[in-house]
Amino acid sequence: MSFDLFTTTEEHEELRAAVRAVAEDKIAPHAAEVDEKSAFPQQAYEALRATDFHAPHIPEAYDGVGADALATCIVIEEVARACGSSSLIPAVNKLGTMPLILGASEEVKQRYLTPVARGEAMFSYGLSEREAGSDTASMRTQAVRDGDSWVINGQKSWITNAGVSEYYTVMAVTDPQGKRGSNVTAFVLHADDAGFTLGEPERKLGIKGSPTRELFFDGVRIPDDRRVGEVGEGLKIALRTLDHTRVTIGAQAIGIAQGALDAAVAYVKERKQFGKAIAEFQGVQFMLADMAMKLETARQMVYAAAAKSERNDSDLSFFGAAAKCYASDAAMEITTDAVQLLGGAGYVKDFPVERMMRDAKITQIYEGTNQIQRLVMARQLLK
Repeated sequence: MSFDLFTTTEEHEELRAAVRAVAEDKIAPHAAEVDEKSAFPQQAYEALRATDFHAPHIPEAYDGVGADALATCIVIEEVARACGSSSLIPAVNKLGTMPLILGASEEVKQRYLTPVARGEAMFSYGLSEREAGSDTASMRTQAVRDGDSWVINGQKSWITNAGVSEYYTVMAVTDPQGKRGSNVTAFVLHADDAGFTLGEPERKLGIKGSPTRELFFDGVRIPDDRRVGEVGEGLKIALRTLDHTRVTIGAQAIGIAQGALDAAVAYVKERKQFGKAIAEFQGVQFMLADMAMKLETARQMVYAAAAKSERNDSDLSFFGAAAKCYASDAAMEITTDAVQLLGGAGYVKDFPVERMMRDAKITQIYEGTNQIQRLVMARQLLK
């Protein structure tokens, strides 16, 4: 009896080497400044666009490179190893466009996926509201049909890359009296739509180079040809989107954790105490071993979930939630231990591990808190 252990293909590893080279050359040198100034990582965006790594998931039919789900995760992972903020460029381009890929008409896909693939526009995703975070079905943003158009009123909170994205997939209630969860529809909004404004940038703990802002809709009128999928199907499309994109948050988490582990290993080999490198102390070695073990376990889960995302397996909901949850918890532990291994040096901005620890935290929160991931997993088990 023979079987192949799960391995990435030669193409996947060539891709990893290519992204790593771009990340080390063009992205890592700016990571500290991007964090310090809370500035959008423009150099990273330009480097990713120049190499077609900014939205690798978009199919070739729309001028994309058609990377599979695992390849997309590898891109996000390798960018995150250098700069967590920059990894949200490919990740959120996938998050914003995935509802279109899953549910939009061919005409809507052609119109919106093509400019994103060409690097002419970025895409954000508007689901959460102030009073509808984990409880997405209680959203209040409404879209009212008026002839051949819709008029949208309301707001969305915590929208990643708001202000730099040209397009926004927005979920709105289209039947206030309808059945909860079946009364939401998805639409594409444009940054320059009349009545569409942004809140001030949030002042955050981490991923400071990726702007997070509220969206406000005050009588925004859009034509019906910007609807994504059928009326009433919006929340189903939104939740199916998250099944696929949670895997990319797992990829971001393992990338950040890898960056922290690499920095910690380099430091303990150089730092001397009691007449020898601290890497020679067993206590330090055991910490490194545990960090690497958690990281590799998380990586295997993320890659297995990515393969399921690519095949659209029936158990993707469980694996997407499990990969995101496990990898982000592991990343928080690994980055915290990396700060510990650097001691006082870990706590100051001269070294990257304090930034990585701050960046890791959000991976436990967005695209569904890890408490929600556990609910998703439990529901799948109890079905």
